[in-house]
Amino acid sequence: MDVSNILASHAAKFQSVTVEKETPLDVDTGFLTVTDLTPIDEDSYKSNLEEYLQSTARDGIQALVAALYGLPTQPSPDGPLAQLPAPTTQLPRAKPLPKLKPPTKWERFAAAKGIQKRVREKKVWDEERQEWVNRWGKDGKNKEKEEQWIHEVKANAAVDHDPVKAARDARTSRVAKNERQRLQNNARAQTAGGDREDRKKDIEKTLATTRISTASMGKFDKKLEGEKKLRGVKRKFEAAETSVEQEKQASLAVLSKLDSDAKRARKSKGAGDDVLNVRKAIRNVSKGKGGVALAREANRKGAKGKRGGKR
Repeated sequence: MDVSNILASHAAKFQSVTVEKETPLDVDTGFLTVTDLTPIDEDSYKSNLEEYLQSTARDGIQALVAALYGLPTQPSPDGPLAQLPAPTTQLPRAKPLPKLKPPTKWERFAAAKGIQKRVREKKVWDEERQEWVNRWGKDGKNKEKEEQWIHEVKANAAVDHDPVKAARDARTSRVAKNERQRLQNNARAQTAGGDREDRKKDIEKTLATTRISTASMGKFDKKLEGEKKLRGVKRKFEAAETSVEQEKQASLAVLSKLDSDAKRARKSKGAGDDVLNVRKAIRNVSKGKGGVALAREANRKGAKGKRGGKR
């Protein structure tokens, strides 16, 4: 029985797993992306857009799946997993490139003198111990003079001279000097751009504020060398002769200000009436009996007065 026609008709229902195009597809398995650079078929695109898009997407997915099946796999509890290679597509940066740091004072000096940068080793050879020791830090070579058991003292040294303390102070001063230079380099780096003028203005503003912060408003303070004289705020006087319209506006402004002050005074007076707690005052006068008892007592006293008058 010949079933070739049946198999051929059945195979015709499915598309081939091999994708062949004029322009090969760019498959990046690292990002799981497929780029189709084939020009768009304008006739197929306009005649049936949905079918054209589905066909293009199918070819891309088929090429990606075929590429994934060709990758090495590793076993896992969920089944074999494909080991993705490194991506080949160059993506743009999410943020701009960092600005180059301006050279430090030493770097500018070294460039001018042609001094090459030399990286110093962290370990140095100790002849006495016959071993490699740290240059800095714990048991460092820079603390050798502080930890040695005998010291050479000059003949003109003071009686209370401590060579260990002197060596320690010299080392700490070098550390402080390096830290100070680092901070100065950072300050120069921050003011290398357009922030220099802003920083200068801030310093001048701070200096001016401190000069007038004394009781005499800086009148009797010692002046610094090259210090500029502060400019005070000049009073502005209106012209003696003004137009009718300007005089009218000034008069209306004065009247509106007086009206607003009067309204504010009335509001504050009305608000002051509510300051007195009437109920508390009645309770205090009636010794806790209340307003009704106070009224009865007042009526009783009035009735006694009338009877006394008749006699």
